[in-house]
Formats: sequence, C-alpha cells, structure tokens
Amino acid sequence: MHYRAYSVLGCALALLSSPAMAEDVVITKEAIDVIWLATAAALVFLMQMGFAFLESGSSRSKNCVNVMMKNFMDVCLGSIIFWTLGFGLMFGANSTGWIGTSGFFMHSANSWDYSFLLFQMMFAATAATIASGAMAERAKFTSYLILAVVIIGFIYPLFGSWAWGSFYEGAGWLAAMGFTDFAGSSVVHSVGGWAALAAIMVLGPRTGRFSAKGKVHDIPGHNVNFVVLGGFILWFGWFGFNGGSTVGADVSIGLINLNTQLAAAAGGCGAVFLAYFLGKPLLVVNIVNGVLAGLVGITAGCATMEPLFAVITGFSAALVYGAFASFLLKMRIDDVVGAVAVHGAAGAWGTLCAGLFMKGDLFNFSTVLTQLTGIIVCFVWAFGMTYLAAWVIDQTLGLRASTQHEQRGLDFTEHAEVAYPEFLQDTYYNKQNLSQIQRD
Repeated sequence: MHYRAYSVLGCALALLSSPAMAEDVVITKEAIDVIWLATAAALVFLMQMGFAFLESGSSRSKNCVNVMMKNFMDVCLGSIIFWTLGFGLMFGANSTGWIGTSGFFMHSANSWDYSFLLFQMMFAATAATIASGAMAERAKFTSYLILAVVIIGFIYPLFGSWAWGSFYEGAGWLAAMGFTDFAGSSVVHSVGGWAALAAIMVLGPRTGRFSAKGKVHDIPGHNVNFVVLGGFILWFGWFGFNGGSTVGADVSIGLINLNTQLAAAAGGCGAVFLAYFLGKPLLVVNIVNGVLAGLVGITAGCATMEPLFAVITGFSAALVYGAFASFLLKMRIDDVVGAVAVHGAAGAWGTLCAGLFMKGDLFNFSTVLTQLTGIIVCFVWAFGMTYLAAWVIDQTLGLRASTQHEQRGLDFTEHAEVAYPEFLQDTYYNKQNLSQIQRD
C-alpha cells in the first residue's frame, strides 16, 4: 500500500516537473481559486438559512412564515438588484473614489469576474437580512422589500465602493486613506446594523414591548432551538465569509479561519462572563448573540492580527454587544433579534480593533484615526440614508402593519398561511377564515 502511494506521488511529481505541464499548472491554480471562491460563496449563501432560523426562532410563532419569507426574498431580489446595479456601483471603475461606473448587468465577462460577482452577491443579501430581523413582527412585507432593494442596490454598494475600492480601476477614497476592513465588519455588518437601527426607529416598538412608564416587557421568541441552530449555521458559514475574502486559494486562509474560530469562541465566553458579572440569567439567546458579536468583530481584522488579539477582539465584542443592547432598551428602541448591537455596534468595535491590533503596527494612532473615520462615515451614511428611505416609504405606502394585523400575526394577514396549522384547527384563525381576515 505504501509502495503504491509513493509510486503515484512520484508519477505526479514527474509530470508536474516536465515543461509540457507548466501551462496546465497555471490553469489548475486559476481553477482552484475559482473553486474556492465558489465554495466560499455557497457557505455565505448558507448563512441566509442561519439568519432565517435565528430570526424566526426569536419571533413569535404567528410571524414565523413572514420572517422566513423576508429572508427568502432578500436572496431572490437581492441577487437580481446586485447583478443589475449594486455590483457596478460598488466594484466598477472608480476614477473619482466615490462611485463605480462599470460592471452593470455583467455579461460576456471572464470566469473570474463571474466568480467574484457571485461571492459579493451573497454579501449584499446579508446586509439587507440583518435589517429584517430587527424589523420583525410589525413591518409590512411589500414595504420591507422596497427598503431592502434600496439597501442592496444603493446604500450598501456606495459605502462598499468607498471602503473596498474598485475591482477594475481606481480606488475608493476610504481605501486610499488606508482604511482596513478585510471582510466587512463595517462594510457589511455595520451598514446592515445601522440600517436596522434607522428602520426600527421609524417603525417604532412592537405593541406591548414598553409600558407607558418605560418598563420593558419581554416578548420571547417561539423556538429557542431555531435560534441555536441558526447560530451554528451562521458560525459555519462565516468560514466562507472571512476565508473567502482572500478571493483565491491562499495560505493565509488558515490564520484567517483560526482567528474567526477563536473570536467566535471568545465571544460566547464573553457573553457568559457578562451574565455572571451582572448577576443576570444565563440565556442561550444571549450566548448565541455573543458568539455572533465575536464573529462580526473579527471580520475586519481576521487577516491582519495575531490569534491572541483575535481572542481579545471576540471577547470584548460580546461586551460591546451586551452594553449596546441594554442602551437600546433604555432608549425604548425595540430590536427583535439584537441585530443593531450585534452587527452595528460590534461591527464598529471590530473595525476599530483591526486598527488597534494591526500585525507589526500595534496601537498606531494614525491607523486608529483612519479606522475611526471609516466607522463614523459608515454610521452617518447607512443610518442617515436608511432613515430617509424608511421615512419616505412610511409616509407614502406605510412601513408598519396595522395594530390589528400585528396582533393577529403577519403570517395570516400578509401571506394567508401559518407555520404550525395543526395547532389552529379549532380557532378563529384557521384556513376558512383567512380570506376574511385579509379583507379586514
């Protein structure tokens, strides 16, 4: 057996060392790069399933279908909008540093262009999905989809063009300054988180979430198991999210994904520590969000920091998540899944950590200042533009479902179906009454 293995290896080496095979080796390397990028894109696509489980599990059962539908349509609409408009704005030729001007409706391109488009398409869908979880249980379906199109087609790619430069020529103005965000702590996650904050401020809290005197009333989700499953799926998909951002098969992927794993684990430990330190119940939902905060936090610096600092980044990101989530509740802002704290706040913190813990250039004030500039610009742009878009939609079509529909559940009123029909056979909200309920 060993002799046969050595024989095969010897033959392979002999073939690869021959001049006739040199061209094939180059082609093979390109093929491997494309395969890795396509695989990473599939892993990031899988994160949509993770978001769907986490968000639906965090919502009440009467809104489960509605949440799943929003996640599903984020991918469907998002893919088309990003192909037609978003990719060109974000990665097209960018001579001004502000906006891409080519790459729209990509066709007749080479295989590498198509692979890169596919990978970035998955990122765009993620940015909108972050907002859907925060807005759950009280947003009109059609109005939400319009807002998602604005985020994917305009708000997300414009900031992306500033921070990640151009795929073809030119560079974004933040990238030219030296702003570092390897896989999108700010570009993807903070944009999605600050967009979510703007949207839920226009929407207002769910009915009964806060008393007239400001007391917080818990509205638990219907399925904690979904939340945990969604958390695991997101964690798994993140290896494609961060590792795939090399946009090719590269030896740096090992460190990138090691840092990703360590930060996620440290985020979970940070959430446990915070609960014990504050004397609060050890809720599994908070642990999952602590892990996600660690993942969001490390996304900016996963390729540019040593493992020790990845642990520090993940642990501290969980603390930032906990503090910001408490702040939002004090401000009477209702975020169903904690998306603003996990993606917005932890994303901003992770972007700062990427500057603080830059390998070979620790705690450089100039680098940190550049990171702060990007963080502030991200907040002002994503929050401001989403607030404007959400306000316009609210004033024209209405962004929020009626109180009656909210109480009945958006599964009935928006989709005429339910996630658990066997539990409703003997109630008013059954199949025979759905048409009348929708007319009301």
